[in-house]
Amino acid sequence: MKLLRYGPKGKEKPGLLDKDGRIRDLSAHVGDLAGDSVAIKAIEKLRAIDPASLPVVEGNPRIGPCLATVPNFHCVGLNYTKHAQESNLPVPTEPVLFSKATSAISGPYDKVIIPKGSEKTDWEVELGIVIGKHAEHVSEADALSYVTGYCTINDLSERAFQIEMGGQWVKGKSAPTFGPIGPWLVTADEVPDPQKLRLWLSVNGKVLQDSNTSDMIFGVATIVSYMSRFMALLPGDIISTGTPSGVGLGMKPQRYLKPGDVMELEIEKLGRQRQETVAYPG
Repeated sequence: MKLLRYGPKGKEKPGLLDKDGRIRDLSAHVGDLAGDSVAIKAIEKLRAIDPASLPVVEGNPRIGPCLATVPNFHCVGLNYTKHAQESNLPVPTEPVLFSKATSAISGPYDKVIIPKGSEKTDWEVELGIVIGKHAEHVSEADALSYVTGYCTINDLSERAFQIEMGGQWVKGKSAPTFGPIGPWLVTADEVPDPQKLRLWLSVNGKVLQDSNTSDMIFGVATIVSYMSRFMALLPGDIISTGTPSGVGLGMKPQRYLKPGDVMELEIEKLGRQRQETVAYPG
């Protein structure tokens, strides 16, 4: 299934995309898509619904974030060798973990606001994992059974805030609109191998990132198992799994986003995003 949320910001309703690409309203069956409502058992109940029995949503409504609220927005850094190299950082021997504020989450087609005082706002296309059941000390062999699905993520970053101001990366990752997710939450049965997905990103029509999840240093199963050693992963948690090379930080000369730039990004099977950047208001 491809699950989504549609409607004005703050008033989104749950839906699913049928085989003909039409949005069907799920609000009679689930209040919203978040937490326990995207747990694996809840998804199985939704799967039993005949999409043809659901009302068709007419017109072209705004598509919101594919999850309403997220308990935790976890991230993995430097998970593609060439990206670590372009960042002038060592290739990790264990997953690099950090967090992103959940207040950064926005819709896949919403405008991205360049933060006040920013001169180094950067792009990062990433595969997102959505956790489907409580996970602690999960083996790598069992890890994928804890995944409810996947989504496209743009893990936007302000590099000066992230790297040049000391402390942890979270402050360079968490500005409002710095976490577009969606357009869909694609259930795991539609992605039998998450390590065989092309992902790419363009800015103003020029493709700058183009890779495959097969190039990840640590795959999805490894990441879920590893993280579950140190924390409980909860239904509805997102894990953003790292970006390939081609970010502005790694260019010579470096290149960063300015108001009016347009990003387009896509992950195979998971859908495309498009965002225009705007200046901070005020």
